[in-house]
Amino acid sequence: MSREAEVRYHADQEISKSFGEVLDRARQAERTLRELEAATADKIELLAAGRAFDEALTEALRAAEAGQRATFGVKSYDDRIARRKAKATPAGAMWTAEVERLRTLREDNRMSGIPRVPRPVPVTA
Repeated sequence: MSREAEVRYHADQEISKSFGEVLDRARQAERTLRELEAATADKIELLAAGRAFDEALTEALRAAEAGQRATFGVKSYDDRIARRKAKATPAGAMWTAEVERLRTLREDNRMSGIPRVPRPVPVTA
């Protein structure tokens, strides 16, 4: 195992410690977005809430990916076979499923959760 792999492993461990907190922020952002949708808020408010949810999901996804890599172990940073074997473990499969769930949720939000607001047309006199 290389020194770089060891450094990346420890960095991923630190990032993954905040996963629960970051996931709670994403849940709160989603709750806010859904409440605004139910209240039929204007598109500007929905746009801001949709973007906030996207940012929170991206942050949660980064933490989940770091947790996944850290769970796979130091050896998996340099060896793709070790990475594939680690995915087959219960902990590896759990993190892989979580990463895929968050990616799907983020993509769904990007496709349909963020309303399209027309850009203002400049008026020339």
